[in-house]
Amino acid sequence: MIRNPRRIAPSTLLATLSCVAIGALVFALSSGSGQAGLQELLSLAGDTTDPAAHDIVMKLRLPRALAAFGTGATLALAGVLMQVLLRNPLADPYILGTSGGAAVAALLAMLAGAGAFVVDSAAFGGALASTLLVFVIARYHGDWAPGRLLLTGVVIAAGWAAIISLILATAPEANVRGILFWLMGDFSFAGNPLPSLLAAAGACTAGIVLARSLNVLATGDQQATLLGLRVRPVRISIYLLSSLLTAVAVTTAGTVGFIGLVVPHLVRLISGADHRTLVPGAVLAGGSLLVVADTLARTIAAPRQLPVGAITAIIGVPLFLILLGRTIPSRD
Repeated sequence: MIRNPRRIAPSTLLATLSCVAIGALVFALSSGSGQAGLQELLSLAGDTTDPAAHDIVMKLRLPRALAAFGTGATLALAGVLMQVLLRNPLADPYILGTSGGAAVAALLAMLAGAGAFVVDSAAFGGALASTLLVFVIARYHGDWAPGRLLLTGVVIAAGWAAIISLILATAPEANVRGILFWLMGDFSFAGNPLPSLLAAAGACTAGIVLARSLNVLATGDQQATLLGLRVRPVRISIYLLSSLLTAVAVTTAGTVGFIGLVVPHLVRLISGADHRTLVPGAVLAGGSLLVVADTLARTIAAPRQLPVGAITAIIGVPLFLILLGRTIPSRD
């Protein structure tokens, strides 16, 4: 039989996750190698804090924490959508090659000496171009099925990975460290959290509006058609939305793994498969997890910073194995 924990009421779950999100942001704002701690954070309300501590919290830590929250939220929501689209619980935002296209375009811009805006624009364009490429190839012989889309994405992702390996092998040695940090996830230069926050908020709203359609689509195309759902437009919308979310996340922080894979599993295990709860729950849990992971990445070996993608992998691998152990069928 399948072992599942006792379900939590949606209102209780979302309230709990909201408190967790606030706690994660407080942890991020009060942690670091600077002189601003929890006491200085609390004194901000009374406007009695030291100006240097104020600048550390408001100009350095807060934008980075918000960027991490927005990125984690977009990745978790993209994971929810991908798992519905492919009807595969192991699907994640990077499985269709979106991150690979973004990485190749961004790395080429870095090697050309482009500035941060051009690198971000290149990453965004590369992600969307890779999405379009997968979509066109998968539909080349007619309508596409989830299996065909998945296989096409895996092959395209492998091709991007090969190109990235060639870029790393031929790149100047002075640039390799920065490239590797970007590939493993890095919020050091994520100064503007607004794009990721807006993308997460807009997509969360759209996901809640489409929650009933997502619930029906998760039962299978045939059943969804019998229930009156227009399957093709919904699938195309999900694909484009999840790709856009992945592109925003990669543009903000590079490649950050496991958020889009583990978080939907965790929330689904606790709340069930109703997307009216799963969508906002994944947004809150994904944002909180990445905020905590980024805070650990910049404080564990301070003043040196670790790639946040390595921290999410360290957290995500054992957590995913625990979740897998709680959901796999067992024989008496």
